[in-house]
Amino acid sequence: MSLRTDAVNHVSHGKVQAPEIKGAKITGVFGENVFTLKTAREYLSDEAYKSLVASIKGGKKIDRSVASQIASGMRAWAESKGVTHYTHWFQPLTGSTAEKHDSFFTLKGDGTAIEEFEGAALIQQEPDASSFPNGGLRATFEARGYSAWDPSSPPFIIEIGNGKTLCIPTIFISYTGESLDYKAPLMKAVEAVNKAAVNVCNYFDKNVTKVVPTLGWEQEYFVIDEALVNARPDLLQCGRTVFGFTPAKGQQLEDHYFGSIPERVYAFMRDFENESYKLGIPLRTRHNEVAPAQFECAPIFEEVNIAVDHNILLMDVMTRVAKRHHLVVLLHEKPFAGINGSGKHNNWSMATDTGVNLLAPGKTPKTNLMFLTFFVNTIKAVHDYADILRASIASASNDFRLGANEAPPAIISVFIGDYLTKVLNDVESRVNSKFDEQDEAILKIDLHRSIPELLIDNTDRNRTSPFAFTGNKFEFRAVGSTANCALPMTVLNTIVADTLVKFSEEVDALIEKGDKKEIAIMQVIQKYIVASKKILFEGDGYSEAWHKEAEKRGLPNLKTTPVALDAMVTDKAKKLFKDNGIYTTAELEARHEIELEKYIKKVQIEARVMGDLATNHIIPAAIKYQNELLKNVNLLRDAALPEKLYKGQLTLLKDVSTHIQQVYENTHAMVEERKVANNIEHSREKAIAYEAKVKAQYFDKIRYHVDKLEQLVDDELWTLPKYRELLFLR
Repeated sequence: MSLRTDAVNHVSHGKVQAPEIKGAKITGVFGENVFTLKTAREYLSDEAYKSLVASIKGGKKIDRSVASQIASGMRAWAESKGVTHYTHWFQPLTGSTAEKHDSFFTLKGDGTAIEEFEGAALIQQEPDASSFPNGGLRATFEARGYSAWDPSSPPFIIEIGNGKTLCIPTIFISYTGESLDYKAPLMKAVEAVNKAAVNVCNYFDKNVTKVVPTLGWEQEYFVIDEALVNARPDLLQCGRTVFGFTPAKGQQLEDHYFGSIPERVYAFMRDFENESYKLGIPLRTRHNEVAPAQFECAPIFEEVNIAVDHNILLMDVMTRVAKRHHLVVLLHEKPFAGINGSGKHNNWSMATDTGVNLLAPGKTPKTNLMFLTFFVNTIKAVHDYADILRASIASASNDFRLGANEAPPAIISVFIGDYLTKVLNDVESRVNSKFDEQDEAILKIDLHRSIPELLIDNTDRNRTSPFAFTGNKFEFRAVGSTANCALPMTVLNTIVADTLVKFSEEVDALIEKGDKKEIAIMQVIQKYIVASKKILFEGDGYSEAWHKEAEKRGLPNLKTTPVALDAMVTDKAKKLFKDNGIYTTAELEARHEIELEKYIKKVQIEARVMGDLATNHIIPAAIKYQNELLKNVNLLRDAALPEKLYKGQLTLLKDVSTHIQQVYENTHAMVEERKVANNIEHSREKAIAYEAKVKAQYFDKIRYHVDKLEQLVDDELWTLPKYRELLFLR
């Protein structure tokens, strides 16, 4: 019996494992494993509690003496829940999370055993900085690095089996102060957009003292039976199938989207949702996605820093909980050819401490002008820094998805809908006439009439747009499903902050010249509309016509990761991030190096897996079938039958032999080309070689012949689970 047959039989006899979930209400478990401010109030002294609140809400540093009180209270709470260990939970540039567990247990000088958690251990730990990706910032002999507590993201308890660990969200920096993670730059970008947005808000409302960028992510994923995945070395090692013929039934009937959730998957969903609720992740929706075996979940909007933590935590929870159900979650952007891939749409907006969503039209003319200000500034930011925004979502896995007829193209454009297009056109039409004081009343009234109070029902959705306005937020649809949201959110908040700073400078300059405030604002808005018009596109982003039009407009079309990443180290990018205090030049160059290395390694792994499968699975199975055909033909020939009676077998034998030879030759050529690429020292040239000479030259070519063999070879001889089994057996 083959591994494939055994796996199929295992699925056929599998049972649904319904999770044991206590209580009927989500509110009964929500946040029970999170050290919230409400929990802190119970376990901390007044002094410690006030210090923690001031740090979370006001960004003030916590005194180390008070930190010891907080740590003591945190330990008491954690121990009441059965926790024995703690860890600094951080997000290194690997793309996943990292943790080193330490116990509360310690021995005093006299040998007395006690449980202890000091403030110093809460505030700071020392992971090995040279063992994580650092892009040359840390040599092997320069190992020291620090993880530092982020009080704005609440600690939580993670449950793995019967063990419980207190996780403290932290940033990760080198001994010399460079950031080595995704979180530290994001927090800097959040503060940059806060300062810039507050300055602009004060033109309209002096009561605004804080602006918080918000994020609502949508996580798409596939769920496949564990036994079937274990029989596919490519899924195990690459997260995607490097071979596989499209089944007769895929997603063409569109019967999976929003369909009835399969019972086994439903049980898994309830289980991971319950674990997520305990961790304070506010999941709201779940449903079938378009492709078979594809699903989606999404939370309520949160502050961007916490939303990022929750998303990266959710991916870990989903992966672990799936094992309890003998399932595997595939987060890869394109695990299967011929059907939709997975994205992680980042729905982004900004909210004031006075309760206003800056990207939602308000009820008064003045508020509408404030909305238009932030709306146009965001468009201008995307226009000016489209290449950097594209670089923020570049990865080997996302390259398979972008532009693949179910995801936005690699060309960054902005969709805003008919209503707002008309508003911007109306403002632009005044390009040859300056606004003056007589226009003030017209501006206030006409803008109020032009922009519907509720745009959600009046703005269409464009799933082909990488950056679309959807009523009260912008949806960055091009982010990949495996991505850490922190990087695209760092870039988006930085470019918006930079644009708002320049906007304020231009408005202030006009006011100083004597223009009234509203007139000055409209003059700059008009200028920005005209300057960024070419980024706006309302049509089909999949069409060839748009690619030609985008080229005419001069919009960048950065199709592959090695090329797209160049935008992160241009003089423009270095100035942007330095001016806003996000990355130093050294940090940017290090990240560029890390992402190139990551790309090289992923393509290299996939190439090696393809070679292994072709040599040890595909060709042996095909040769067995080839021998059976040859035996059959020889027997018929020996029986003196006319050749016309076994012409079909001869044709089949010829086809199988041709494809075997092509698989062998191209696999061998790919290996040789990989050896050439491996000898290239410079990372960028090496990445380009892997993309152009290995991936582009051989991946599809080898796959074509392997998939042809899958159609021809006896089904019983084929060792790899097929798409029809992977996608439809649950």
